[in-house]
Amino acid sequence: MTETTESRRKRMHIRAWRRGTKEMDLILGGYADDRLAAMDEAELELFDALLAQDDHALYQWVTGQDAAPDAFAPLVAELAARPAPS
Repeated sequence: MTETTESRRKRMHIRAWRRGTKEMDLILGGYADDRLAAMDEAELELFDALLAQDDHALYQWVTGQDAAPDAFAPLVAELAARPAPS
């Protein structure tokens, strides 16, 4: 059975907000709140793949402590450019 786009967005939204570290919950969850509903299929694929990454690595990429892999670099740059969550 294939996942509908609506179900996929709901799954990804939950995954973005329940990361395991509060910092990544706020970064990815806030991004999902703002952008997930408008993402096209390619953007959903990329964000879904990003959500499968380790929180520690993600945090290092977003904060510029380590370079993100090329496939994720544009998305990570977009995440890093967002205002800090309050």
